[in-house]
Amino acid sequence: MNVTGVGVRSSLMVQTLGDMRTQLGDLQRQLGTGKKSTTYAGLGIDRGLAVGLRGRLSAIAGYGNTITQLGVRINLASTALGRIADLGHDVKAAATSTQFVLDASGQSATQRAAASQLDEILGLLNTPAGDRYLFSGRAADKPATETLDHILNGDAGRAGFKQVMLERSQADLGADGLGRLVIPAASGTQVSISEETPPTVFGLKLASVSGLNNATVTGPTGSPASVTVDVTANPNPGDAITFSFTLPDGTSDHITLTATANTPPADGEFTIGTLPGQTAINLQAALSTAVGKLAATSGSAASAMAAAHDFFDVDAGQPPMRVSGSPFTATSLTAGTPSDTVTWYTGEMGTDLARGTATAKVDDALSVSYGARANEVGIRSTIENIAVYAAMSFSPSDANAQARFTEMSDRVGSGLAGTNGQQSLQDIQAELAFAQTTMKDAGERQSERKMMLEDLLQGIEQAPQEEVAAQILALQTRLQASLQTTAMLYQLNITQYL
Repeated sequence: MNVTGVGVRSSLMVQTLGDMRTQLGDLQRQLGTGKKSTTYAGLGIDRGLAVGLRGRLSAIAGYGNTITQLGVRINLASTALGRIADLGHDVKAAATSTQFVLDASGQSATQRAAASQLDEILGLLNTPAGDRYLFSGRAADKPATETLDHILNGDAGRAGFKQVMLERSQADLGADGLGRLVIPAASGTQVSISEETPPTVFGLKLASVSGLNNATVTGPTGSPASVTVDVTANPNPGDAITFSFTLPDGTSDHITLTATANTPPADGEFTIGTLPGQTAINLQAALSTAVGKLAATSGSAASAMAAAHDFFDVDAGQPPMRVSGSPFTATSLTAGTPSDTVTWYTGEMGTDLARGTATAKVDDALSVSYGARANEVGIRSTIENIAVYAAMSFSPSDANAQARFTEMSDRVGSGLAGTNGQQSLQDIQAELAFAQTTMKDAGERQSERKMMLEDLLQGIEQAPQEEVAAQILALQTRLQASLQTTAMLYQLNITQYL
Protein backbone atom coordinates (compact mmCIF):
# COMPACT_ATOMS: atom_id res chain seq x y z
CA MET A 1 0.00 0.00 0.00
CA ASN A 2 1.08 3.64 -0.63
CA VAL A 3 1.91 6.17 2.08
CA THR A 4 -0.36 9.16 1.38
CA GLY A 5 1.10 11.63 3.91
CA VAL A 6 3.94 12.19 6.27
CA GLY A 7 2.23 14.24 8.95
CA VAL A 8 3.33 17.61 10.24
CA ARG A 9 6.54 17.61 8.32
CA SER A 10 4.66 17.24 5.05
CA SER A 11 2.34 20.15 5.91
CA LEU A 12 5.25 22.40 6.74
CA MET A 13 6.90 21.57 3.45
CA VAL A 14 3.74 22.44 1.53
CA GLN A 15 3.43 25.70 3.45
CA THR A 16 7.07 26.50 2.68
CA LEU A 17 6.43 25.89 -1.00
CA GLY A 18 3.46 28.26 -0.86
CA ASP A 19 5.50 30.93 0.85
CA MET A 20 8.22 30.57 -1.73
CA ARG A 21 5.69 30.91 -4.54
CA THR A 22 4.27 34.05 -2.88
CA GLN A 23 7.75 35.45 -2.45
CA LEU A 24 8.57 34.65 -6.06
CA GLY A 25 5.40 36.41 -7.23
CA ASP A 26 6.29 39.49 -5.18
CA LEU A 27 9.83 39.53 -6.56
CA GLN A 28 8.49 39.22 -10.11
CA ARG A 29 6.14 42.15 -9.39
CA GLN A 30 9.07 44.19 -8.09
CA LEU A 31 11.04 43.33 -11.22
CA GLY A 32 8.12 44.41 -13.41
CA THR A 33 7.08 47.59 -11.58
CA GLY A 34 10.37 48.62 -10.05
CA LYS A 35 8.61 49.16 -6.70
CA LYS A 36 9.34 47.34 -3.48
CA SER A 37 5.74 47.33 -2.35
CA THR A 38 2.24 48.37 -3.39
CA THR A 39 1.49 49.61 0.12
CA TYR A 40 3.31 51.74 2.67
CA ALA A 41 3.06 48.86 5.14
CA GLY A 42 5.26 46.81 2.82
CA LEU A 43 8.07 49.27 3.23
CA GLY A 44 8.60 48.35 6.84
CA ILE A 45 10.23 50.89 9.14
CA ASP A 46 10.76 53.31 6.22
CA ARG A 47 7.04 53.73 5.63
CA GLY A 48 6.77 56.88 7.80
CA LEU A 49 9.64 58.53 5.97
CA ALA A 50 8.10 57.63 2.60
CA VAL A 51 4.78 59.18 3.61
CA GLY A 52 6.54 62.38 4.68
CA LEU A 53 8.56 62.58 1.49
CA ARG A 54 5.43 62.08 -0.61
CA GLY A 55 3.74 64.93 1.29
CA ARG A 56 6.64 67.28 0.65
CA LEU A 57 6.68 66.39 -3.05
CA SER A 58 2.94 67.02 -3.26
CA ALA A 59 3.40 70.46 -1.66
CA ILE A 60 6.20 71.28 -4.10
CA ALA A 61 3.97 70.25 -7.00
CA GLY A 62 1.25 72.55 -5.66
CA TYR A 63 3.67 75.44 -5.43
CA GLY A 64 4.80 74.71 -8.97
CA ASN A 65 1.23 74.88 -10.25
CA THR A 66 0.73 78.17 -8.42
CA ILE A 67 3.91 79.62 -9.88
CA THR A 68 2.86 78.58 -13.37
CA GLN A 69 -0.59 80.16 -12.97
CA LEU A 70 0.79 83.36 -11.46
CA GLY A 71 3.39 83.54 -14.20
CA VAL A 72 0.62 83.67 -16.79
CA ARG A 73 -1.27 86.37 -14.89
CA ILE A 74 1.78 88.54 -14.28
CA ASN A 75 2.90 88.19 -17.89
CA LEU A 76 -0.54 89.31 -19.06
CA ALA A 77 -0.54 92.27 -16.67
CA SER A 78 3.00 93.28 -17.66
CA THR A 79 2.18 93.00 -21.34
CA ALA A 80 -0.92 95.15 -20.86
CA LEU A 81 1.07 97.80 -18.98
CA GLY A 82 3.73 97.80 -21.68
CA ARG A 83 1.11 98.36 -24.36
CA ILE A 84 -0.53 101.14 -22.33
CA ALA A 85 2.87 102.82 -22.01
CA ASP A 86 3.35 102.56 -25.79
CA LEU A 87 -0.07 104.10 -26.42
CA GLY A 88 0.75 106.92 -24.01
CA HIS A 89 3.99 107.59 -25.88
CA ASP A 90 2.10 107.64 -29.19
CA VAL A 91 -0.41 110.19 -27.92
CA LYS A 92 2.38 112.27 -26.37
CA ALA A 93 4.23 112.36 -29.68
CA ALA A 94 1.05 113.34 -31.52
CA ALA A 95 0.11 116.02 -28.99
CA THR A 96 3.50 117.71 -29.19
CA SER A 97 3.80 117.67 -32.99
CA THR A 98 0.30 117.92 -34.49
CA GLN A 99 -0.66 121.02 -36.44
CA PHE A 100 -3.93 122.79 -35.72
CA VAL A 101 -6.08 121.30 -38.48
CA LEU A 102 -9.68 120.58 -37.55
CA ASP A 103 -12.23 118.35 -39.25
CA ALA A 104 -15.99 118.76 -39.19
CA SER A 105 -16.12 117.38 -35.65
CA GLY A 106 -14.00 120.26 -34.34
CA GLN A 107 -11.04 117.99 -33.60
CA SER A 108 -7.75 117.07 -35.19
CA ALA A 109 -7.19 113.61 -36.65
CA THR A 110 -4.83 112.78 -33.79
CA GLN A 111 -7.49 113.68 -31.24
CA ARG A 112 -9.94 111.27 -32.84
CA ALA A 113 -7.19 108.63 -32.94
CA ALA A 114 -6.62 109.25 -29.23
CA ALA A 115 -10.21 108.21 -28.51
CA SER A 116 -9.51 104.83 -30.14
CA GLN A 117 -6.25 104.53 -28.24
CA LEU A 118 -8.06 105.26 -24.98
CA ASP A 119 -10.61 102.58 -25.85
CA GLU A 120 -7.77 100.10 -26.37
CA ILE A 121 -6.33 101.00 -22.97
CA LEU A 122 -9.67 100.33 -21.29
CA GLY A 123 -9.88 97.01 -23.13
CA LEU A 124 -6.44 96.03 -21.85
CA LEU A 125 -7.44 96.88 -18.29
CA ASN A 126 -10.60 94.79 -18.65
CA THR A 127 -8.97 91.69 -20.15
CA PRO A 128 -9.57 88.69 -17.88
CA ALA A 129 -6.94 86.10 -17.06
CA GLY A 130 -8.91 82.93 -16.56
CA ASP A 131 -11.56 83.65 -13.95
CA ARG A 132 -10.23 86.99 -12.69
CA TYR A 133 -9.74 90.57 -13.87
CA LEU A 134 -6.18 91.65 -13.17
CA PHE A 135 -6.72 95.40 -12.62
CA SER A 136 -9.78 95.36 -10.34
CA GLY A 137 -7.99 94.89 -7.03
CA ARG A 138 -9.83 92.45 -4.79
CA ALA A 139 -12.97 92.74 -6.94
CA ALA A 140 -11.43 90.29 -9.37
CA ASP A 141 -14.82 89.04 -10.55
CA LYS A 142 -15.77 92.26 -12.37
CA PRO A 143 -14.18 94.51 -15.01
CA ALA A 144 -11.94 97.34 -13.88
CA THR A 145 -13.54 100.20 -15.81
CA GLU A 146 -16.69 101.50 -17.44
CA THR A 147 -16.92 101.60 -21.23
CA LEU A 148 -15.34 104.44 -23.20
CA ASP A 149 -18.75 105.78 -24.23
CA HIS A 150 -20.02 105.90 -20.65
CA ILE A 151 -16.78 107.49 -19.40
CA LEU A 152 -16.75 110.27 -21.98
CA ASN A 153 -20.44 110.79 -22.70
CA GLY A 154 -22.21 109.59 -19.58
CA ASP A 155 -25.04 107.10 -19.25
CA ALA A 156 -28.70 107.22 -18.28
CA GLY A 157 -28.66 110.65 -16.69
CA ARG A 158 -25.18 110.25 -15.21
CA ALA A 159 -22.62 112.84 -16.30
CA GLY A 160 -19.53 111.66 -18.14
CA PHE A 161 -16.19 113.39 -18.40
CA LYS A 162 -17.21 115.74 -21.22
CA GLN A 163 -20.03 117.21 -19.15
CA VAL A 164 -17.85 117.50 -16.05
CA MET A 165 -15.18 119.22 -18.17
CA LEU A 166 -17.72 121.64 -19.69
CA GLU A 167 -19.11 122.60 -16.29
CA ARG A 168 -15.60 123.13 -14.95
CA SER A 169 -14.68 125.23 -17.99
CA GLN A 170 -17.66 127.50 -17.43
CA ALA A 171 -16.91 127.78 -13.72
CA ASP A 172 -13.25 128.65 -14.34
CA LEU A 173 -13.99 131.10 -17.18
CA GLY A 174 -16.83 132.98 -15.50
CA ALA A 175 -19.80 134.70 -17.11
CA ASP A 176 -17.71 137.65 -18.38
CA GLY A 177 -14.83 135.52 -19.61
CA LEU A 178 -12.26 137.04 -17.23
CA GLY A 179 -11.44 133.86 -15.32
CA ARG A 180 -13.48 134.88 -12.26
CA LEU A 181 -11.42 138.07 -11.84
CA VAL A 182 -12.97 141.49 -11.35
CA ILE A 183 -11.38 144.35 -13.35
CA PRO A 184 -13.45 147.52 -12.87
CA ALA A 185 -13.00 150.72 -14.85
CA ALA A 186 -9.99 152.77 -13.87
CA SER A 187 -10.59 155.18 -11.02
CA GLY A 188 -8.54 158.31 -11.44
CA THR A 189 -5.00 157.05 -11.84
CA GLN A 190 -5.69 153.67 -10.25
CA VAL A 191 -6.17 150.28 -11.95
CA SER A 192 -7.37 147.39 -9.77
CA ILE A 193 -7.78 143.70 -10.36
CA SER A 194 -9.18 141.28 -7.76
CA GLU A 195 -10.54 137.77 -7.31
CA GLU A 196 -14.28 137.33 -6.99
CA THR A 197 -16.24 137.77 -3.81
CA PRO A 198 -17.27 135.45 -2.23
CA PRO A 199 -14.06 133.43 -2.63
CA THR A 200 -14.22 130.61 -5.18
CA VAL A 201 -12.01 127.62 -5.96
CA PHE A 202 -12.42 128.34 -9.65
CA GLY A 203 -10.70 130.63 -12.10
CA LEU A 204 -7.41 132.51 -12.13
CA LYS A 205 -5.69 133.31 -8.85
CA LEU A 206 -3.46 136.35 -8.36
CA ALA A 207 0.12 135.31 -7.60
CA SER A 208 2.26 138.43 -7.99
CA VAL A 209 2.68 141.73 -9.85
CA SER A 210 5.98 143.28 -10.87
CA GLY A 211 6.50 147.04 -10.56
CA LEU A 212 5.96 149.64 -13.31
CA ASN A 213 8.07 152.78 -13.51
CA ASN A 214 6.24 155.80 -12.15
CA ALA A 215 3.52 153.58 -10.63
CA THR A 216 2.86 152.24 -7.16
CA VAL A 217 1.82 148.59 -7.01
CA THR A 218 0.03 147.19 -3.96
CA GLY A 219 -0.75 143.51 -3.50
CA PRO A 220 -1.77 140.86 -4.02
CA THR A 221 -3.20 141.08 -0.52
CA GLY A 222 -6.36 140.12 1.31
CA SER A 223 -8.91 137.36 0.82
CA PRO A 224 -10.07 137.36 -1.88
CA ALA A 225 -6.74 138.72 -3.15
CA SER A 226 -6.61 142.09 -4.86
CA VAL A 227 -4.04 144.31 -6.56
CA THR A 228 -3.90 148.06 -7.13
CA VAL A 229 -1.67 149.87 -9.62
CA ASP A 230 -1.54 153.65 -9.09
CA VAL A 231 -0.08 155.39 -12.13
CA THR A 232 1.40 158.44 -10.39
CA ALA A 233 3.20 159.58 -13.54
CA ASN A 234 3.40 158.38 -17.11
CA PRO A 235 5.82 155.50 -17.78
CA ASN A 236 8.35 155.62 -20.59
CA PRO A 237 7.87 153.63 -23.81
CA GLY A 238 9.16 150.11 -23.24
CA ASP A 239 8.41 150.10 -19.52
CA ALA A 240 6.45 146.98 -18.59
CA ILE A 241 4.35 145.45 -15.85
CA THR A 242 3.83 141.72 -15.35
CA PHE A 243 0.86 140.05 -13.68
CA SER A 244 1.39 136.40 -12.64
CA PHE A 245 -1.44 133.95 -12.02
CA THR A 246 -2.01 130.47 -10.68
CA LEU A 247 -4.20 128.49 -13.09
CA PRO A 248 -6.94 125.95 -12.24
CA ASP A 249 -4.59 122.96 -12.57
CA GLY A 250 -1.97 124.50 -10.28
CA THR A 251 0.36 125.64 -13.06
CA SER A 252 1.41 129.26 -13.52
CA ASP A 253 1.21 131.81 -16.32
CA HIS A 254 1.65 135.53 -16.65
CA ILE A 255 0.69 138.61 -18.63
CA THR A 256 3.25 141.27 -19.52
CA LEU A 257 1.96 144.66 -20.70
CA THR A 258 4.41 147.11 -22.23
CA ALA A 259 3.94 150.87 -22.45
CA THR A 260 3.97 152.33 -25.99
CA ALA A 261 3.45 155.68 -27.63
CA ASN A 262 1.64 154.02 -30.54
CA THR A 263 -2.09 154.28 -31.09
CA PRO A 264 -3.61 151.75 -31.34
CA PRO A 265 -1.27 149.57 -29.31
CA ALA A 266 -0.29 146.07 -30.41
CA ASP A 267 -1.23 142.94 -28.44
CA GLY A 268 0.44 143.05 -25.04
CA GLU A 269 0.84 146.81 -25.10
CA PHE A 270 -0.96 149.84 -23.64
CA THR A 271 -0.78 153.40 -24.96
CA ILE A 272 0.78 156.12 -22.85
CA GLY A 273 -1.84 158.86 -22.49
CA THR A 274 -1.40 162.58 -22.21
CA LEU A 275 -2.08 162.38 -18.49
CA PRO A 276 -1.56 159.50 -15.99
CA GLY A 277 -5.34 159.11 -15.69
CA GLN A 278 -5.62 158.40 -19.44
CA THR A 279 -2.68 156.00 -19.18
CA ALA A 280 -4.50 154.18 -16.35
CA ILE A 281 -7.61 153.85 -18.55
CA ASN A 282 -5.50 152.40 -21.38
CA LEU A 283 -3.72 150.03 -18.96
CA GLN A 284 -7.07 148.81 -17.64
CA ALA A 285 -8.37 148.13 -21.16
CA ALA A 286 -5.22 146.26 -22.16
CA LEU A 287 -5.32 144.26 -18.93
CA SER A 288 -8.95 143.23 -19.46
CA THR A 289 -8.20 142.08 -22.99
CA ALA A 290 -5.10 140.15 -21.95
CA VAL A 291 -6.82 138.49 -18.98
CA GLY A 292 -9.71 137.45 -21.22
CA LYS A 293 -7.27 135.87 -23.67
CA LEU A 294 -5.34 134.15 -20.91
CA ALA A 295 -8.55 132.73 -19.43
CA ALA A 296 -9.68 131.47 -22.85
CA THR A 297 -6.37 129.84 -23.78
CA SER A 298 -4.01 128.55 -21.09
CA GLY A 299 -6.73 129.02 -18.46
CA SER A 300 -9.16 126.90 -20.47
CA ALA A 301 -6.56 124.17 -21.04
CA ALA A 302 -5.68 124.21 -17.35
CA SER A 303 -9.38 123.96 -16.54
CA ALA A 304 -9.66 120.80 -18.66
CA MET A 305 -6.73 119.27 -16.80
CA ALA A 306 -8.30 120.19 -13.46
CA ALA A 307 -11.57 118.62 -14.57
CA ALA A 308 -9.67 115.45 -15.46
CA HIS A 309 -8.34 115.28 -11.91
CA ASP A 310 -11.83 115.97 -10.55
CA PHE A 311 -13.32 113.14 -12.59
CA PHE A 312 -10.60 110.48 -12.70
CA ASP A 313 -8.87 110.80 -9.31
CA VAL A 314 -11.26 108.43 -7.55
CA ASP A 315 -10.43 106.14 -4.66
CA ALA A 316 -11.79 104.90 -1.36
CA GLY A 317 -13.62 107.85 0.17
CA GLN A 318 -12.87 109.98 -2.89
CA PRO A 319 -15.74 110.00 -5.44
CA PRO A 320 -15.62 111.96 -8.70
CA MET A 321 -15.99 115.69 -8.09
CA ARG A 322 -17.95 118.22 -10.13
CA VAL A 323 -19.09 121.84 -10.04
CA SER A 324 -21.65 122.55 -7.35
CA GLY A 325 -24.61 124.54 -8.65
CA SER A 326 -24.73 126.89 -11.63
CA PRO A 327 -21.24 126.80 -13.20
CA PHE A 328 -20.84 130.53 -13.87
CA THR A 329 -21.56 131.46 -10.25
CA ALA A 330 -20.37 128.30 -8.47
CA THR A 331 -17.82 128.67 -5.71
CA SER A 332 -17.03 125.04 -4.85
CA LEU A 333 -16.96 121.43 -6.00
CA THR A 334 -19.32 118.73 -4.82
CA ALA A 335 -19.04 114.95 -4.78
CA GLY A 336 -20.76 113.17 -7.63
CA THR A 337 -23.16 110.39 -6.69
CA PRO A 338 -23.77 107.01 -8.35
CA SER A 339 -27.04 108.40 -9.72
CA ASP A 340 -25.70 111.61 -11.28
CA THR A 341 -22.04 110.97 -12.20
CA VAL A 342 -20.21 108.08 -13.85
CA THR A 343 -17.43 106.56 -11.77
CA TRP A 344 -14.99 105.37 -14.41
CA TYR A 345 -13.17 102.85 -12.19
CA THR A 346 -15.46 99.96 -11.24
CA GLY A 347 -12.98 97.75 -9.39
CA GLU A 348 -12.24 97.59 -5.68
CA MET A 349 -11.42 100.91 -4.04
CA GLY A 350 -8.80 100.77 -1.33
CA THR A 351 -6.22 102.81 0.54
CA ASP A 352 -3.76 99.94 0.93
CA LEU A 353 -1.06 99.05 -1.59
CA ALA A 354 -2.52 97.72 -4.81
CA ARG A 355 0.00 94.91 -5.08
CA GLY A 356 -1.34 93.46 -1.83
CA THR A 357 -4.82 92.93 -3.28
CA ALA A 358 -3.72 89.59 -4.75
CA THR A 359 -1.21 87.33 -3.01
CA ALA A 360 -0.24 83.69 -3.37
CA LYS A 361 2.02 81.35 -1.43
CA VAL A 362 4.87 80.06 -3.59
CA ASP A 363 6.94 78.39 -0.85
CA ASP A 364 6.49 77.36 2.76
CA ALA A 365 7.43 80.78 4.10
CA LEU A 366 7.19 82.93 0.98
CA SER A 367 4.22 84.74 -0.58
CA VAL A 368 4.12 86.89 -3.70
CA SER A 369 1.97 90.01 -4.13
CA TYR A 370 0.85 90.73 -7.68
CA GLY A 371 -2.44 92.67 -7.46
CA ALA A 372 -3.20 95.86 -9.40
CA ARG A 373 -5.85 98.56 -9.57
CA ALA A 374 -6.67 100.55 -12.70
CA ASN A 375 -6.97 103.72 -10.62
CA GLU A 376 -3.34 103.61 -9.52
CA VAL A 377 -1.62 106.92 -10.24
CA GLY A 378 0.63 105.50 -12.96
CA ILE A 379 -2.30 104.08 -14.92
CA ARG A 380 -4.82 106.80 -14.07
CA SER A 381 -2.50 109.60 -15.14
CA THR A 382 -2.15 108.10 -18.61
CA ILE A 383 -5.92 107.68 -18.91
CA GLU A 384 -6.85 111.19 -17.79
CA ASN A 385 -4.32 112.92 -20.03
CA ILE A 386 -5.43 110.98 -23.08
CA ALA A 387 -9.06 111.62 -22.11
CA VAL A 388 -8.46 115.39 -22.14
CA TYR A 389 -6.85 115.17 -25.56
CA ALA A 390 -9.68 113.01 -26.91
CA ALA A 391 -12.52 115.04 -25.37
CA MET A 392 -11.72 118.70 -26.12
CA SER A 393 -13.14 120.21 -29.28
CA PHE A 394 -12.63 123.60 -30.96
CA SER A 395 -14.48 126.02 -33.22
CA PRO A 396 -12.69 127.27 -36.35
CA SER A 397 -14.39 130.63 -35.82
CA ASP A 398 -12.89 131.05 -32.34
CA ALA A 399 -9.92 133.41 -32.50
CA ASN A 400 -8.43 131.76 -29.42
CA ALA A 401 -8.97 128.16 -30.58
CA GLN A 402 -5.48 127.56 -31.93
CA ALA A 403 -3.78 128.96 -28.84
CA ARG A 404 -6.09 126.90 -26.62
CA PHE A 405 -5.31 123.78 -28.70
CA THR A 406 -1.58 124.41 -28.31
CA GLU A 407 -1.88 124.97 -24.56
CA MET A 408 -3.95 121.80 -24.17
CA SER A 409 -1.55 119.75 -26.30
CA ASP A 410 1.48 120.98 -24.35
CA ARG A 411 -0.16 120.05 -21.04
CA VAL A 412 -1.15 116.61 -22.29
CA GLY A 413 2.39 116.03 -23.56
CA SER A 414 3.87 117.08 -20.22
CA GLY A 415 1.35 114.98 -18.30
CA LEU A 416 2.17 111.88 -20.33
CA ALA A 417 5.89 112.47 -19.80
CA GLY A 418 5.33 111.91 -16.09
CA THR A 419 6.21 113.83 -12.97
CA ASN A 420 9.21 113.24 -10.74
CA GLY A 421 8.21 111.51 -7.54
CA GLN A 422 4.91 110.30 -9.01
CA GLN A 423 4.21 106.63 -9.70
CA SER A 424 4.65 105.65 -13.34
CA LEU A 425 3.64 102.65 -15.41
CA GLN A 426 7.27 101.54 -15.29
CA ASP A 427 7.14 101.52 -11.49
CA ILE A 428 4.20 99.10 -11.56
CA GLN A 429 5.96 96.93 -14.14
CA ALA A 430 9.09 96.86 -11.97
CA GLU A 431 7.12 95.68 -8.95
CA LEU A 432 5.50 92.91 -10.99
CA ALA A 433 8.89 91.97 -12.40
CA PHE A 434 10.20 91.64 -8.84
CA ALA A 435 7.32 89.26 -8.10
CA GLN A 436 8.27 87.23 -11.19
CA THR A 437 11.90 87.06 -10.11
CA THR A 438 10.86 85.96 -6.63
CA MET A 439 8.71 83.19 -8.11
CA LYS A 440 11.45 82.10 -10.48
CA ASP A 441 13.95 81.82 -7.64
CA ALA A 442 11.44 79.88 -5.55
CA GLY A 443 10.75 77.55 -8.46
CA GLU A 444 14.44 76.85 -8.96
CA ARG A 445 14.92 76.09 -5.27
CA GLN A 446 11.94 73.74 -5.34
CA SER A 447 13.25 71.95 -8.43
CA GLU A 448 16.51 71.24 -6.63
CA ARG A 449 14.63 70.15 -3.51
CA LYS A 450 12.34 67.96 -5.57
CA MET A 451 15.27 66.11 -7.12
CA MET A 452 16.79 65.45 -3.71
CA LEU A 453 13.49 64.24 -2.24
CA GLU A 454 12.77 62.04 -5.23
CA ASP A 455 16.20 60.44 -4.87
CA LEU A 456 15.51 59.74 -1.20
CA LEU A 457 12.07 58.35 -1.97
CA GLN A 458 13.43 56.22 -4.76
CA GLY A 459 15.96 54.71 -2.38
CA ILE A 460 13.07 53.71 -0.10
CA GLU A 461 10.44 52.61 -2.62
CA GLN A 462 12.49 51.50 -5.61
CA ALA A 463 13.43 47.84 -5.91
CA PRO A 464 17.05 47.38 -7.10
CA GLN A 465 16.63 45.44 -10.34
CA GLU A 466 19.90 43.47 -10.27
CA GLU A 467 19.35 42.39 -6.67
CA VAL A 468 15.74 41.39 -7.34
CA ALA A 469 16.80 39.40 -10.41
CA ALA A 470 19.44 37.56 -8.37
CA GLN A 471 16.88 36.83 -5.63
CA ILE A 472 14.43 35.50 -8.23
CA LEU A 473 17.09 33.19 -9.70
CA ALA A 474 18.10 31.93 -6.26
CA LEU A 475 14.50 31.45 -5.21
CA GLN A 476 13.62 29.63 -8.41
CA THR A 477 16.51 27.25 -7.78
CA ARG A 478 15.41 26.63 -4.20
CA LEU A 479 11.80 26.25 -5.28
CA GLN A 480 12.69 23.71 -7.95
CA ALA A 481 14.75 21.70 -5.50
CA SER A 482 11.96 21.82 -2.93
CA LEU A 483 9.38 20.74 -5.46
CA GLN A 484 11.53 17.78 -6.51
CA THR A 485 12.02 16.74 -2.88
CA THR A 486 8.33 17.07 -2.15
CA ALA A 487 7.43 15.05 -5.23
CA MET A 488 9.77 12.25 -4.17
CA LEU A 489 8.22 12.17 -0.72
CA TYR A 490 4.67 11.98 -2.05
CA GLN A 491 5.67 9.07 -4.36
CA LEU A 492 7.15 7.02 -1.48
CA ASN A 493 5.31 3.66 -0.72
CA ILE A 494 5.68 1.18 2.19
CA THR A 495 8.04 -1.13 0.32
CA GLN A 496 10.37 1.73 -0.57
CA TYR A 497 10.11 3.04 2.97
CA LEU A 498 11.13 -0.42 4.43
